[in-house]
Amino acid sequence: MRTFFRWLTLLIVAWLVFLIGTPVYAWSTTEKIEMTPAGDRPANQPGTLWLLVGSDSREGLTAEERKRLGTGDIEGRRTDTMMLLYVPTFGKPALISIPRDSFVPIPGHGRNKINAAYAIGGAPLLIQTIEQNTGLRVDNYAEIGFGGFVNVIDAVGGVEMCPKTAIKDHYSRLDIPAGCQTMDGPTALGYARMRYADPLGDLGRMQRQRELVGGIVKKVATPATVLNPVRWWGVNTGAASSLTTGRDTGIGSLAGLAVPMWRIAKGQGFTVMVPVSNPNAHTSAGSSMIWDKEESAAMFAEIAAGNTANLGRFAKLPD
Repeated sequence: MRTFFRWLTLLIVAWLVFLIGTPVYAWSTTEKIEMTPAGDRPANQPGTLWLLVGSDSREGLTAEERKRLGTGDIEGRRTDTMMLLYVPTFGKPALISIPRDSFVPIPGHGRNKINAAYAIGGAPLLIQTIEQNTGLRVDNYAEIGFGGFVNVIDAVGGVEMCPKTAIKDHYSRLDIPAGCQTMDGPTALGYARMRYADPLGDLGRMQRQRELVGGIVKKVATPATVLNPVRWWGVNTGAASSLTTGRDTGIGSLAGLAVPMWRIAKGQGFTVMVPVSNPNAHTSAGSSMIWDKEESAAMFAEIAAGNTANLGRFAKLPD
């Protein structure tokens, strides 16, 4: 009996070492970058504000993987998705989509689409642009590429999405029926990126991106992820394989994302977007989105005050 308990103790210790060691190892392999913007910055608001970026970087993908994912061969990194995650000191967390085609002033570069800030000056200029247009201070930064999304989704055995209509889109290589279905990584990526076959264009895409984030969080945040060593390893290393964070963002901060994201996925938070007055404005940068000056200012003011109680009124997209 003593031998049995000795072996049982050793197995438990080994399991705990694996559970703790896997994320520590995985996150130690992530790329770290300087995220601090130049110039004056807004004052700190209560709580914590994350800038979460989905990059369309093809770096690290083989030619076969690019073909399978339908990503094309464009080099470099561009922001395919931008979201602010606000975690207040008290109250519900909020996930706020920023339209990538938002036509805003970019410090030192005139007015342009907001994703141009990233193309011009990377994370520091993107953060500076967001801070100067929202009056909010970004505390942490995380960016994940195409490969990371796909690897995590495949590691958990796919994610359930529920398109209301059948979708066939040449550009994203998407051909799926209407109704709830389990999507593998490449299909879910296409579902989140598709906009040409969506009558709402980028507005619809942002809605699907928030839906996908919620679906991934629900699937990852289950006992099966921790109890299945293959799945636990795949989720951690899959995400870390194409993750970039701010130099000062540690594993503790990353772990702190789990609870607010889980709450949002469970409907215990808000998923909204920056209010837009014109989604198809003709500008010097082409078709762009113009923020609703009064409504967006009201949203940002509530966050600056640390209050998310009334953010639900910004949740609906145009019909």
